Amino acid sequence: MLPKDFVPVARPLLGQEEVSAAQRAILSGWITQGPEVAAFEREFAGFVGAAHACAVSSGTTALHLALLAVGVRPGDEVITVSHSYIATANSIRYCGARPVFVDIEPGTFNIDPIQIERAISKQTRAILCVHQLGMPCDLDAIVNIARGPKLAIVEDAACAIGSEILWGGNWERIGKPHGDIACFSFHPRKLLTTGDGGMLTTADAEIDRKFRLWRHHGMSVPDTVRHTSPNVVFEQYPELGFNYRLTDIQAAIGREQLKRIPEAVSHRRRLAARYREVLANIPGLALPNEPEWAHTNWQSYCVRLPENTNQREAMQRMLDQGVATRRGVMCAHREGAYADPSTWRCARAECSPAADCPTLRESERAQDFGLILPLFSGMTNEEQERVASALGDACRPK
Repeated sequence: MLPKDFVPVARPLLGQEEVSAAQRAILSGWITQGPEVAAFEREFAGFVGAAHACAVSSGTTALHLALLAVGVRPGDEVITVSHSYIATANSIRYCGARPVFVDIEPGTFNIDPIQIERAISKQTRAILCVHQLGMPCDLDAIVNIARGPKLAIVEDAACAIGSEILWGGNWERIGKPHGDIACFSFHPRKLLTTGDGGMLTTADAEIDRKFRLWRHHGMSVPDTVRHTSPNVVFEQYPELGFNYRLTDIQAAIGREQLKRIPEAVSHRRRLAARYREVLANIPGLALPNEPEWAHTNWQSYCVRLPENTNQREAMQRMLDQGVATRRGVMCAHREGAYADPSTWRCARAECSPAADCPTLRESERAQDFGLILPLFSGMTNEEQERVASALGDACRPK
């Protein structure tokens, strides 16, 4: 039984507005992909500054469609990070391609642009960069690297709704996009949640057309057109597609969630600033670094434990004090799904999944010593102080 004052890692911000929105969609009689989805897409595109936005069933399906749209096919390679939720790497394999894992920068947990250049081969088709935990990666450097070999750039922006990057002297939201396509997730851990769901944004009208065709089994006529036509319409299926649709119930909730983002981000930035104050005196604890050209939404606040601290023991000691945590972001190359060395490679040489990979050392250290602390809308000063106290105790030798 959890104590009444238990501090969770995350807590979705949902209220009566979302209840009323879901009710509106349910009572409308149109609950699958329809007018609410279309409205959500327009509003999302306007929020991030994108020309086009296409809603899908999850962040993973968004990644899959994005890679297909930029031409990733069997035999190709896509440069990305192992240090991400496994969906990032899996989406590459769904296309029959092979992920090429490069290491991260320790301060931001984001892809190291220097390592990207070393990983490019004749088979490289695209770069799949991750805005890890909402922290924008160095898109300016990545775009410059991709320009020479003409590589596509897909942004895994699953966690980054509301994050911003300084671009051409102006602050712009992640998702404009700054590569070819940006992909978002609406999982409950995200700032904007629809229970599950995702969104693709692009400036390319032809790519957006492909998304809309593929997400609905390749059907040539959208339901919104077929069901409202005064004439009989027979649809066709010219291409292989998928069942990747978002429902109108989810979209209605998403429209209300989108209105909350500016205040939610502002609140999280205040919480992150206070964490920096209350955690500053814990010896050996490394705090996350926000570059001067980035404004993160602080979807998660991940610290790095002192080198002599056992991660699991520290997490248990905090849980015993009523404070939940999560380990650092996983590394896909350490998982059984990637035990076959033919399914991936690292930047310089093939590595055995059974052993540590020397070229992914920072990624592995981030997983082994990273600790995600509670951070959510409505979190109080008292709760943050409890987290800081419990973390301080957990970092002290027994």
